Amino acid sequence: MRILITGANGRLGSSLVPLLQAAGHDVIPAIYSETTVDFDMADFRSTRAYVEAARPQLVIHPAAWTDVDGCARDPERAIRVNGLGTHNVALAAARVGAAIAYISSNEVFDGKTSAPYREYDPTRPINPYGYSKWVGEQAIQHINPQHYIIRTAWLFAHGGKNFIQSILNAANAGKPIRVVTDEIANPTYNEDLAQAVAALVLSERYGVYHLTNEGYCSRWTFARYALDHAGFADLQIDKITAREWNRPSVPPAFSPLANTAAAMIGVRLRNWQAAVDTFLKREGLWVK
Repeated sequence: MRILITGANGRLGSSLVPLLQAAGHDVIPAIYSETTVDFDMADFRSTRAYVEAARPQLVIHPAAWTDVDGCARDPERAIRVNGLGTHNVALAAARVGAAIAYISSNEVFDGKTSAPYREYDPTRPINPYGYSKWVGEQAIQHINPQHYIIRTAWLFAHGGKNFIQSILNAANAGKPIRVVTDEIANPTYNEDLAQAVAALVLSERYGVYHLTNEGYCSRWTFARYALDHAGFADLQIDKITAREWNRPSVPPAFSPLANTAAAMIGVRLRNWQAAVDTFLKREGLWVK
């Protein structure tokens, strides 16, 4: 299959490219960053020209502005990139008859529930990032019937700026660590997500899916587990509430995702603790 991957230099994209190439697919990696773009997805003509020249059968679209606090500071840019940019990619894919897989977020939900969200629960984003991803979802659903909407949460990866890396860096630097106890979701390992996405998009079972590592926890529990198994079991982590953490964005308080639809076709991810163990082992940090 001929597959175009947007944001191929990002965390998920850079894992998907070699994975799908190894499976024998013809992969077109489209770079999207602050300094380099193969096409400007916020510009329809640029997007259409690139996709028409590539002639993919499938477009996987993880490219996005994922700075949640940055989106809160500049919501118009968030809409332009994540919402209208996705609209342009969806139109271009539909024009060449390609299916599209869009990577979305648990932040399309409001967090005001007591049970993990299923795929077709009502979406009510409460911050600009979540709203921009929701706009992208609406575009995908209305433009291209051959779509996968794939929501994930709390992605952690090697070599990137993410929560677990920030915690480990602070511990290594001897800095005090304060982590919220009342923000709860699913820690998700980038490599596990890439494998699950690759399996799902080759199924031709279109629809809405939740792909996260199994289980959920608070930010504090996530940090505590990572530090305990990276040689920092004696390091104190101060417990705080979200109200005590001053930041531009307001995340949903309880937004775990339940993998119902993908599990029915055999696409499952292991529990988050096992995923963290593997992450730490690959980083050379894991201790029992």
